[in-house]
Amino acid sequence: MESSIQTIASNALLIIFAIVAMTGIVCSKLSEMLKVPDVVLFLLAGILIGPSFLNFIDISQYQVENQLILTFGSAFILYLGGKEISLKVLKNVRITVFLLSSLGVVISAVVVAKVVGLSFQVSAMTALLIGSIIASTDPATLVPIFNQVKIKDRVKQTVISESAFNDATGAILTSAVLSIILSGKFSLSENIYELAIMVIVGVVVGIVTGIVLLKLVNDQPYGVFKDFAPIISILSVVIAYEVATKFGGSGYMACFIVGIITGNKKNFKIWLSQRSYDADCYVAETLGTICRMAIFVILGSQVDLVMLGKYFVPALVVVLSLMFIARPLCVLACTLVDRNAKWSKKEILFMMWVRETGVIPAALCGIIAAMKIPGYEIISSIVFMAILITLIIQGSTTKLVAKKLGLLEEDEGEKITN
Repeated sequence: MESSIQTIASNALLIIFAIVAMTGIVCSKLSEMLKVPDVVLFLLAGILIGPSFLNFIDISQYQVENQLILTFGSAFILYLGGKEISLKVLKNVRITVFLLSSLGVVISAVVVAKVVGLSFQVSAMTALLIGSIIASTDPATLVPIFNQVKIKDRVKQTVISESAFNDATGAILTSAVLSIILSGKFSLSENIYELAIMVIVGVVVGIVTGIVLLKLVNDQPYGVFKDFAPIISILSVVIAYEVATKFGGSGYMACFIVGIITGNKKNFKIWLSQRSYDADCYVAETLGTICRMAIFVILGSQVDLVMLGKYFVPALVVVLSLMFIARPLCVLACTLVDRNAKWSKKEILFMMWVRETGVIPAALCGIIAAMKIPGYEIISSIVFMAILITLIIQGSTTKLVAKKLGLLEEDEGEKITN
């Protein structure tokens, strides 16, 4: 009887995976035709095939599997975000990027928390949790957009670097606020100390894991596993996340740092054969696509339309405050301080506009919804609205805004240095 139940559950999971994957493929093709970000269609398709409509999938019965997809998916996407960062270009705008991904996240979280507190009947910590979740931007969405829209390199690298770094910061801040809510204890000195430990341990574990494992796939002389580069890449994410978490660090930060090292391996005197490099790129890109599909389709399937309708207006107010109050304040505070970067008004205006919400907020929201944290229905409604509105409005107008501000590369065929 037990084996029969397990077999039925396994078959159901396989069917869910097949439905999610097929839905994702169809949506990806449609996004090319409609010229809209694919994650928007993933979300809408998730609602359609979820319990609210067709009821093809219901992930609520598989909480462990749901957590696994969200945790690994978000960690792997942070790893891919780190790979997109060029340390060479980052060096010239490092102060702005550092401020945007640290002070900027805090400013966004606090502003959103204030608006949430005025719009909803929730505690101050729940409001801060919501602000922390949606404070970060999304490299998984920005990178494909910038691959199609040739923005000037300095602005492109700043926005991508910020999105990758602030995803890690947002995840860490969310974890810290969540631990306060769960424990019921708040001490400023203790929580700052814990936050510092999370960051430091995450960075150290990420550096060590990244360098050691890359050495094992190095073309020479230590590359005993050089034929298994794609598998080692996946393992590096799992190992970095688990080791950092084990020692009280941020697993997300560790995965992000591994990604930076992997994307800038030549700076660390590490070389891959062309065959290993190509295989690693193909596997990472494919797995990243699967993770994005799974996270957004599953998030869409968990959206409660009754709750969304109930909280639609206040959630919309929160999202608009994020776009038109929090983001401009954040960019102004962080760019004006960096005198060496000499940002122009047009570059600052562009950075104010580009702040799509995406994978990491979706994954964090999914984890919190699965934990049934008080107010999770409100959190889900706001996160869903933030993703949908920022991607549709800002994601689809990136090229238009860049063109109006004169930030497109003159030579569309010019190679971007990575």
